Amino acid sequence: MGMAKRGRRDILAGMQIHISNRQKAMAVNRTALAALAGRLAARAFGEGAFAELSVVLVDDAAMPGCKERVFGVRRQTDVISLAYEAVPGIQPATAELVVNAERALQEGARHPGGAARELALYVAHGLDHLSGRDDDTPARRRSMRRRETRWLEAEGEAGWSGLRG
Repeated sequence: MGMAKRGRRDILAGMQIHISNRQKAMAVNRTALAALAGRLAARAFGEGAFAELSVVLVDDAAMPGCKERVFGVRRQTDVISLAYEAVPGIQPATAELVVNAERALQEGARHPGGAARELALYVAHGLDHLSGRDDDTPARRRSMRRRETRWLEAEGEAGWSGLRG
């Protein structure tokens, strides 16, 4: 079990990436996660879309409350994507992913690549949402999953296998 830690910051491709670990279910290599998030963000929307990306890792206990605060519905989910518009002259556009690491650990046990790949998939999925895509229909959901799978395949196992701390 990893300790809950806050505040790792990396600057990748002109975007600051902040990793905040607020869960203890899954030990996560925050450096590897920040690097992967930067590479996946470049695939999702290129450079310049956001000045900062925060990735907040939570557990099953915290995620329903997060979803309720954002969407008004209290239930479990894998990732929540939030984009904050720029305020000209004051603050650039920023984004936040709230990722359920405990869910990745549980679901990863049932899928090839394990928890590390599942966590990478959640980050890719959240970034896909930030790029403007939605999974509100079966066809759109399949389209997003194909794109996210391509991104992870392009990374190769070496791109996500080091996420477990």
